[in-house]
Amino acid sequence: MIAVAAAPARRPRPTVRNRPNAVPAVAIAIGALFVGGLIVVPLVSVFIEAFSAGAGAFASAFVDGYTRSAIALTLEVAAATLVCNTLFGVLAAWTISKYRFPGKALLQSAIDVPLSVSPVVAGLAILLAVGVHSPFGGWLLRHGLRVAFAPPGIALATMFVTFPYVARELATFLQEQGRDLEEAALSMGASVWQTFWRVTLPNGRYALLGGMLLCNARAMGEFGAVSVISGHIRGYTNTVPLQIEVLYNEDAFAAAFALSAALALVTIALSLLRNLAEHRARR
Repeated sequence: MIAVAAAPARRPRPTVRNRPNAVPAVAIAIGALFVGGLIVVPLVSVFIEAFSAGAGAFASAFVDGYTRSAIALTLEVAAATLVCNTLFGVLAAWTISKYRFPGKALLQSAIDVPLSVSPVVAGLAILLAVGVHSPFGGWLLRHGLRVAFAPPGIALATMFVTFPYVARELATFLQEQGRDLEEAALSMGASVWQTFWRVTLPNGRYALLGGMLLCNARAMGEFGAVSVISGHIRGYTNTVPLQIEVLYNEDAFAAAFALSAALALVTIALSLLRNLAEHRARR
């Protein structure tokens, strides 16, 4: 009998599951180093300085009248910004994701403009447009409405800086969702508004919530555009970020870091809620 040699067994090709995990581990380590160095360490330093003088000094930072006025103005501006940008964002996202019309690409580009323009430039542009020396600003002032160096100007600058967030978040989700559900509802006799309120908006509620939370967090922490348009009037046009700058320049470090820590806590909480909303939207 002639012996037949067995063919050598082939080694299985490495798949995604059995490949070495060195590359993902290195990428994760590099990402963790960047996050730790650029975000975690500065935030921890702020909280350490905020409580360095004790809990009593931390609490007393919020008793000052100017600080309380800055907190109230920040909340009012953030609320007005959230309402206006949500209304615009829902309308823009709906039209962009569901319809074709002339100028659609131009509208999408216009929505992205505040993300590429410096907030300081945006504040200066608004100041030139509605300042007391501009034709429109002078006309408003003669009719009893002061925009520049007043809360309306701060709200306008904050709206300009933050208005892309709701529109982009919701439009991305609606574009991925497609038009099948809306077309099915329309074919069954539903009107356009019924389809919007009962199909489109409920399906995109978590994406909308995520955009609203991101918009609110950005509005509360805006500094550049507000610094230009506010005029730095203490007790009147200073928001929380501007009040932090004033306290720091006056060597009131404990109060400045306490206010910074409080603002950081609020924005971190909003960011975590936004991530939760995005997770629910993906599910």
